[in-house]
Amino acid sequence: MLSMNFWQHPLVETAGYFSVVVLCLILTMVLFEIVTKYKNWQEIQKGNVAVAMATGGKIFGVANIFRYSIENHNSLPEMMGWGLYGFGLLIIAYFLFEFLTPKFNIDREIENDNRSVGFISLSISVGLSFVIGASIS
Repeated sequence: MLSMNFWQHPLVETAGYFSVVVLCLILTMVLFEIVTKYKNWQEIQKGNVAVAMATGGKIFGVANIFRYSIENHNSLPEMMGWGLYGFGLLIIAYFLFEFLTPKFNIDREIENDNRSVGFISLSISVGLSFVIGASIS
């Protein structure tokens, strides 16, 4: 039987957190794929820089939220719960961004490789991830 010290070893804990966050990141990317009107990975494969920036911002944002969650919560389930809650807030921010720009459609602009909109999307995801991360601490 493995001793409890094995599970508390920093290398084991790090591998555990890493594995769980990668799985959560895959889950969140699938959810982002569902809520956007374009296909992220197909557009990136075609060379759409705006989609790449927006998607990169989402990846950074989610990873940053989980970073705060790992730093501030002592158990894996608590870390996952707060991280996924933070992701939910990031999704809400995405919809608010779309709602607060009624003069044009964010998804359509990003799909059409409007890099200015892609960059703003990246900045919103990254910027709000710091606010969300600090609030779940």
